[in-house]
Amino acid sequence: MIDSISSIGGLTKSTGLDQTVSTGSSLSNMLGAAVGTAATGVAGPSFGSFLADAAKGALDSVKQGETMSFAGIQGKADTREVVDAVMEANRTLQTAVALRDKVVSAYLEISKMQI
Repeated sequence: MIDSISSIGGLTKSTGLDQTVSTGSSLSNMLGAAVGTAATGVAGPSFGSFLADAAKGALDSVKQGETMSFAGIQGKADTREVVDAVMEANRTLQTAVALRDKVVSAYLEISKMQI
């Protein structure tokens, strides 16, 4: 099981990442808030809290897929439900890997810049 990461706050010492929202807010709402903040200058959710919420959602999705897999093995869940949960976890993992690759690529580009 995936129990090695218990919270996002344990990964960083910054106070901005310690505050995660447990309600299910959509990605478009958070992006809209971030764009609105940039356009109007009004304070809103920080970038760190946005990333923490996205990471928490991804971790929850993967844990849900794992839980449904075990329930399917035990005969407690329908096959369709198991497949849906595992496919959602797969999409989440692929998105996280793509995001990581973009961040690493951006970091390498910045490190190549002359000072």
